[in-house]
Amino acid sequence: MLFDIHVHSDISPCSHLALSDILNHSRRRGLDGVCITDHGTMAVGSRVREGMQADGLCVIVGMEYTTPQGDFLVFGPFEHLPPGLAAQDLLALVDLGAGAAVAAHPFRPGRTVVESVLTSNACRLVEAVNGRNPAAANEQALALVRRRKVVGLGGSDAHSLDELGRMATRLHTPVHCRQDFIAALRQGRCEEHVMPPLPAPMATRASGNTR
Repeated sequence: MLFDIHVHSDISPCSHLALSDILNHSRRRGLDGVCITDHGTMAVGSRVREGMQADGLCVIVGMEYTTPQGDFLVFGPFEHLPPGLAAQDLLALVDLGAGAAVAAHPFRPGRTVVESVLTSNACRLVEAVNGRNPAAANEQALALVRRRKVVGLGGSDAHSLDELGRMATRLHTPVHCRQDFIAALRQGRCEEHVMPPLPAPMATRASGNTR
């Protein structure tokens, strides 16, 4: 299954991507699932039924959580996480809660995850390819995954419709709900996946829909 694990709806102040567009276009982009990871909130869960949709798309609700040491995609029962946790405290809390935390865009200029966290045993999941990263940042993340033998994942970091599905994570096990998704990540039954470019007509329509 192909999941875009890093998508921001317009609940995130920096995003212009409507929930309806995420739901209506993800399957057309070749995705089997999408994770909505708004900044600091899982409030989108009140607007969408998590799990399998009528068209076969699996929707997972997570969040992008900011620590002083970098950003993490967090999945699990963490709707009420206090803000401002240190990265090591967040990773320990997520592990204790049987969730999953992915180091987001770890080498992006200005939004890096500090090296001591990336090289710690607590950091086992890394966003190896990110659709908004410079190529060099993705190359560094892929090199880290190979060097440390941690689990690499991929996400578009979409803030607009034309960005949706640019990068993805291939899951090597069926996923129908949040628990299935977290289990696949914790068991390492996944890898990063670069999606093919959108056909020109679809890309044009997508860009037009975001105006």
